[in-house]
Amino acid sequence: MAQGQKTAERIAIIGSGGIGGYLASQLHAAGHDITLCVRTPFDKLVITEADGGAETIVPVRIATDPAAEEPAKWILVTTKAQDVPSAAPWLEKLAGPDSVVVVTQNGIEHEERVRPFLPTETQVLPAIMICAVERLAPGHILHHGHAKISVPQGPVGDDFAALFAGSAFEINGEDDFLTVAWGKLLTNAMANPVTALTVRRGAVFSDSQVAELTRSIGREVVAVAKAAGAKLSDADIEGPLARNAKSPNSGSSMLYDRLAGRPLEYAFITGAVVAAAERHGIDVPVNRTILALLKGASGYSLDGAN
Repeated sequence: MAQGQKTAERIAIIGSGGIGGYLASQLHAAGHDITLCVRTPFDKLVITEADGGAETIVPVRIATDPAAEEPAKWILVTTKAQDVPSAAPWLEKLAGPDSVVVVTQNGIEHEERVRPFLPTETQVLPAIMICAVERLAPGHILHHGHAKISVPQGPVGDDFAALFAGSAFEINGEDDFLTVAWGKLLTNAMANPVTALTVRRGAVFSDSQVAELTRSIGREVVAVAKAAGAKLSDADIEGPLARNAKSPNSGSSMLYDRLAGRPLEYAFITGAVVAAAERHGIDVPVNRTILALLKGASGYSLDGAN
C-alpha cells in the first residue's frame, strides 16, 4: 500500500506497552502530534533497538485523565484485548463521529471489542501487526525487529498508510483480511502459549518434542481457520515455527506478561481458537489443554503467588 503525502495529524494512542510505545515513536518520526494515553504516568518514552542502536527519547505527550481530552481524528487501541473495557473512558472521550479507531491487537473480531464504547458513526479499522517489541520498564521499549501492519484494503486503510510515510513501518492493504487475521492468530497460538508455559524464548522451539507439540497446536488452528473461511493450510505452520526457532532471544507478549505475573491474553488467542472450534463443531483437544493451563497460570507470579 503506498504511503503518500500527508499533513500532520493529532493521534491518540491508548496503551503504553511495547506496541503502543513503538507506534508512538514511529508516528512521531513521521511528523505527527502524539498523545500517549496511560493509566500510570512515566517521565519519558525511550526506544532502544535490539541490534545495538542507540536509545532514542521520543517527545510525546503523556495523558492520564480521559476527562481532559478532546476528540481525535485517529485513535489507536494498543492495549491487550482483555483490557478494552478499562479503556472505555478513553474511547468515550476521544472518539467522535469523524474519528477512526484503529484496533491493533491480537486475535480476531477486533471491531466487536470496541464497538460498544463508540458512537455509531465512528469508523473502526482492524489492524494486524508484526512487530517484535518488549517493554523493559514503564516508558522503556526494546524493539527486537519487524515493523509491518496489515489492514483491510480501502480508502480508510489508504489514509492510515499515509500516516506512516517517513516511518519504519510498512503498511499493507489486504483484500483478504480474514486470512491475514487468522494467519497471525495461527502464529500467536503456536508461539505465545509455548513460550509462556515453558518460560523460555524462541530457543525452546529448537527442541524436537516442543516443535512437534507446536505443530499439533497449529494443525488444530488451521482446521478451525478453514472452517471460518480463511485460506490457510498445514503448510502455513512451518514458517512461523522456523522463524521462532531462528530467533532464540525473541520472546512473546504472553511470555513477558507471565514473567511479570500479569493476566495473560489467553482468551483472545487460544480461547478464540477454542470458541471458534465450538461454533464449527471441530474438536481441538490440544488447544483445550493449553487453554486450561494458561487459565491456571494467568495473573500468577512464577512462585505461584498472585
